[in-house]
Amino acid sequence: MVVKITTPRAVSCALNYNHHKEQQGLAECLHAENFLKDVNELNFYEKLEGFENNIRLNTRAKTNTLHISLNFSNADNISKDQMIDISKDYMEAIGFKEQPYLIYQHFDAGHPHIHLVTTNIKNDGKRIDTFNIGKLKSNPARKQLEIKYGLIKAEEQKIKKNEEFLRQPQKITYGKAETKRAITNILHTVIPKYRYASLAEFNALLSQYNMIADRGTEQGIIYKYEGLVYRILDQNGNKIGVPIKASSIHGKPTLKNLQQKFIENKPLKKSFSKSTKAKLDWILLGGPRDLDILRQQLKQENISLILRKNEQGIIYGLTYIDHNNKCVFNGSELGKTYSAKQLLDVLGIQQIITPARQLTPVSLRSSLPARSVLLDPSLKIELLQAVKQIIEPEQQIQIESKEFKKKKRKRSN
Repeated sequence: MVVKITTPRAVSCALNYNHHKEQQGLAECLHAENFLKDVNELNFYEKLEGFENNIRLNTRAKTNTLHISLNFSNADNISKDQMIDISKDYMEAIGFKEQPYLIYQHFDAGHPHIHLVTTNIKNDGKRIDTFNIGKLKSNPARKQLEIKYGLIKAEEQKIKKNEEFLRQPQKITYGKAETKRAITNILHTVIPKYRYASLAEFNALLSQYNMIADRGTEQGIIYKYEGLVYRILDQNGNKIGVPIKASSIHGKPTLKNLQQKFIENKPLKKSFSKSTKAKLDWILLGGPRDLDILRQQLKQENISLILRKNEQGIIYGLTYIDHNNKCVFNGSELGKTYSAKQLLDVLGIQQIITPARQLTPVSLRSSLPARSVLLDPSLKIELLQAVKQIIEPEQQIQIESKEFKKKKRKRSN
C-alpha cells in the first residue's frame, strides 16, 4: 500500500476536489466518521461545516487540512467494507481517530485507491502536530496494515516500477554509441508501446531520449517529398551528428507509417486521460509554488512535463507524458485547467515579452560593426529599416524647402 499526504490551503479545496469527482461518477463517499449524520444524509455544505466547526477554533494554525490517499496494488482484492476498515485503522494509528474525516473511493486510476479528508484541529482548538507525519506516523502505520490485511507492500510496488524503468532505453549521448543503432533501439521501444496522435507529441516523447523526428524546413526537399529523418540532440536541444533516413531503419518509421499510427492512437488515448487528469488534480491540489516543484511532483507520479516555447523563450504550450499509461497529452487536450496559460496563472508566473530593440543612428555606428551587419541577415534588415526611417523624413523636408523657395522667388518677381 502506498500512502500520499498533502496539506491543501483550505479544507474546501479538498472537499471540492472529491465532490467534483463524485459528480463525474469517478468517486463515491463511502463513510463519514465523527459527523452528526450518516454519510448518505450529508450534503456538501454539511460536510464542509463539520470541518469548519473545528477549524474556526484555531485561526492561527497555518496547516488545518490533510488530504490523504491510500493506494493499493491491483493484486489486492479488497472490498468497500475492507477499505473502510483499513482507513479507520490507519487514521487511529496516526492519531486522528477522534477527528472528523470522510472516506472516498475513486475510480479514475488503473489501481484501487481511496482518499481521506480531515482536519488536524481538535474539538478543543488544539492542533495535532503534522510535522514529519509521513516518517514518524504514516510509514509505521502503513507497514502494520500491510501485514494485518495481507496487502502488497509499498517497497515491492516501488521495486516493480524501478525494474520497468531499467528496461526502458536510456538517453542517447552522442559519440557513446553508433548513431543508427542507438536511434533504432529507442524507436523500437517507444513506437509500439506509447500512444501519441501527432508528430509534435511523438517528438515530445523522443525528446526524453535526446532525439527528434525531423522533416526539415518547409522549403527543403525532405519536407516537400514528405520525407523524415531522425537526429540526435545535444544537451541544449541542438541537432548533432549525421541524420538517419527513416526508410533505412528497420520497421520503416516513416512519416506515412507514423501518420497511420497517429490515427490509431487518437481514440486509444481517451480511455487513459481520466487517470492522467486524476494525478494532475491531486498534485495541483497541493498548490505547487513554481514549475520546478511541479515537475518534481509530476516525476514522482512518473509523468514528464515538456514546455513548448517559441523563439523568444515564451511558453505557449505544455505536453504531459504519462509513462504509467504510456500516453502523450497536450495540456489543452486534457482541459483548460492543464493548459499553459491556466497553469502559469495558478503558479503566479507572468511571462514578459520584451519589445523589439529599437535602433538609432548613434547605436548603429557605436555598437554594430559594419561587417557584422552585412554578414547577419537579421541585423541587415533592422539596419535597412532604421536607415529608411532616418532618410525619408529628411528627403521630405528638403523637397518642401525647395518648393517654398520657388514660390518665394515668384512672389519677389
